[in-house]
Amino acid sequence: MLISCVAYHDGRKLADISPEEISDYVSRPDCFVWVALFEPSMDDMDTMAAEFGLHPLAVEDARHGHQRPKIEEYGDSLFAALHTVEPDQDADSGDRLATGEIDVFVGPNYLLTVRHRTRVGLAAVRERTEGEPELLKRGAGYVFYAVIDHIVDRYFPVIDDLETELEAIEEQIFERNAARSNIEALYALKQRLMVLKHAIDPLMEATGRLYGGRVPQICTGMGEYFRDVYDHLHRIHSSIEGIREMLSTAIQVNLGMISLAESEVTKTLAAWAAIIAVPTMVAGIYGMNFASMPELHWRFGYPLVIGVMVVADIYLYRHFRKLKWL
Repeated sequence: MLISCVAYHDGRKLADISPEEISDYVSRPDCFVWVALFEPSMDDMDTMAAEFGLHPLAVEDARHGHQRPKIEEYGDSLFAALHTVEPDQDADSGDRLATGEIDVFVGPNYLLTVRHRTRVGLAAVRERTEGEPELLKRGAGYVFYAVIDHIVDRYFPVIDDLETELEAIEEQIFERNAARSNIEALYALKQRLMVLKHAIDPLMEATGRLYGGRVPQICTGMGEYFRDVYDHLHRIHSSIEGIREMLSTAIQVNLGMISLAESEVTKTLAAWAAIIAVPTMVAGIYGMNFASMPELHWRFGYPLVIGVMVVADIYLYRHFRKLKWL
């Protein structure tokens, strides 16, 4: 559906217009049109493609809405597929991330945004750009930067939440009987981290081409702005790599804790087995019922054997306690 369709001139809003009026404003000098769509129909996309003269391949990508993050150049226009990442509000717990997509068509005198599967609107971007008329004079290139910057800024709370959750899990690493649940939580955290990584890395590579080397005509003069976006992406990328290393270490420590716990159980069982083995062995010897066993006729044989078993077990018990096997 159509969210908004606004015409701007010389850095200021002219009017909210209908889709049928787009071609009239696009043809004016120093004027550009910003259209925002949400889950558009085929007819909506066909209308916009006709009004703005969009490249068929870019339109096809926007229709499907399942693109890898990228920025592609088509003549004097650009097409960008950007991923949004936010906590899944529909999930029973906060262990999932919801991903969406915002496709952006940018031309010399127009900007078209198409949202798919995301609650992240661009009202804040519109308010920000309209409040900076001197920058808005730069036209669609500046709005394009503002859209990317807005999406990238929303990655920071996600990475902060992941770091906080990792710290909480690390505090439980050495708690008794918590290793297995910690590993499950760490793997769930790793999955969410990879979702964010898949949104960041391709976009970082694409954004790097907007301020260095041959810069697209639409982005001319905006190099410092896109470099700022690239720096933000690089910071998030560094944070992701740091968390991945910490995750690997935490998983290894938890696996070690599981092995240690199993070793402690094995030691305890071995100690009790040794303690039980002494009276079992003695009782087994005197239970063989051979005729020629002189100890069977000793007057104090029974209490002597019982005493030997008790003393041996006490010694073994104290020895294993000293070794901390019990």
